[in-house]
Amino acid sequence: QVHLEEFGGGSVQAGGSLQLSCITSGIYFSMCGVAWYRHFPGKERERVSSMGVSADTTYADSVKGRFTISQDTARNTFYLQMNDLKTEDTAIYYCAACTTPSGRSHEYWGRGTQVTVSS
Repeated sequence: QVHLEEFGGGSVQAGGSLQLSCITSGIYFSMCGVAWYRHFPGKERERVSSMGVSADTTYADSVKGRFTISQDTARNTFYLQMNDLKTEDTAIYYCAACTTPSGRSHEYWGRGTQVTVSS
């Protein structure tokens, strides 16, 4: 059974940093791709960052230069390092694994973790 769970959310002041972790079980995520998404209230979910099977990465324009996705296959964990956080980064963050055939989403999801950035 596949399971993903996020850790590391919380509250931080603008300019601060947080690292989100996604601990996985039941999958070899390095073989199917991973991503981080976020959801703002009243808006559609946004893909923040992704890492493909070749360790190629993508980032939303709004986070480029501030966020970094990485993975540790030995720990079955992937990460999102978030630096220079802004109030507009406040959202629920979800980890996801295994890119769908369309490439537009992922098969498996965590429950989400709240990130709140205050001014």
